[in-house]
Amino acid sequence: MQNDTIQNNLMENYNKRFKTLDKRISTALESSKLNVDELSLENMRSVATTLVNIETLSLQDDLQELLRRKEEIDREIEKKSESLQETKYEIFNTLETEMSENTDALLKLHQVKLQSIDLYDILSEMVESAIITALEKDSDGDITESTIEVIKEITYESIKEGSLNTIRVRKILSTILIAAIDVAEATPNRADQILNSTLKGMRTGLVKSISRFKGRLEFMPVEAKHILIDDYDTIMEDLNQTDTLFSQVVATQAGQSSQTIRKILIDLNSSMSYDLEELVQISKETAEIMKSRFSTFAKTAVRKADIAMRSPKAQEAKRMGIQALGVARVALGSAIKTAKDAIDKK
Repeated sequence: MQNDTIQNNLMENYNKRFKTLDKRISTALESSKLNVDELSLENMRSVATTLVNIETLSLQDDLQELLRRKEEIDREIEKKSESLQETKYEIFNTLETEMSENTDALLKLHQVKLQSIDLYDILSEMVESAIITALEKDSDGDITESTIEVIKEITYESIKEGSLNTIRVRKILSTILIAAIDVAEATPNRADQILNSTLKGMRTGLVKSISRFKGRLEFMPVEAKHILIDDYDTIMEDLNQTDTLFSQVVATQAGQSSQTIRKILIDLNSSMSYDLEELVQISKETAEIMKSRFSTFAKTAVRKADIAMRSPKAQEAKRMGIQALGVARVALGSAIKTAKDAIDKK
């Protein structure tokens, strides 16, 4: 039997007035006088496909309508999100203009701004702006040195004052790399150079951040050690896999990029194994210092923590740590300006 004949017969004899699906299908097969034992594979496919299409037609229409509305809603959400961020920026920019003559007030306003606007959005914009500026200022066809320096400072300023836990560091590194990939996608003839410089800048910035943390551990007063005790095990674990973390960030973004960018990132990731030795070494040294200085402290901290955290010195140390984080966020804004100034001088 021809497939066209099967389809036409089924469509003519399919009666949706029957309440159950079983009744609708059995009646259609019987009325179409189909002998299932004599159907070929293609005939059987035609029967199944025709019945599926008939029974699900209204559901498919409903789904298409929902998808159409979803696209409209997604576009509206994107527009509203952009409008929300733009309005926030406009408000803070206006306030900055009003307070431009008052350095102390401006510093406080910047802290509030960084707490009110998505820090990762700002970070992404800084990276994109820095790379584009490097490209625009390029006079000799090589943006490597200037871009490495910019990305290093942005990475360092973003990481240095906060926790070194994997989730936070991964988010910062991913945000920086994604922004660089966006520029590379738009500038394919410079993509290799942009991504190579970005990865080197991220690596050196991460090394610099861990090196700073190492130095602070060596001279950290006893009272301030209590601040780290809750994160002791996590930080120790994370320090022992910083090279893996770095490579995973690159591999993850490579898998989500275009074929051209994916190849560049995979090649760069493979060739950076030797360059990561410095990162491995500084992480290992930091972990050893933390272990030697804090291991005994960590064992006794549980029973002493309640008393210690109530001491005036410990409270002051904690307060200063919170303030330092706020200052570091402000420094993130100044870091890009410093880096751009360096580019302008080249």
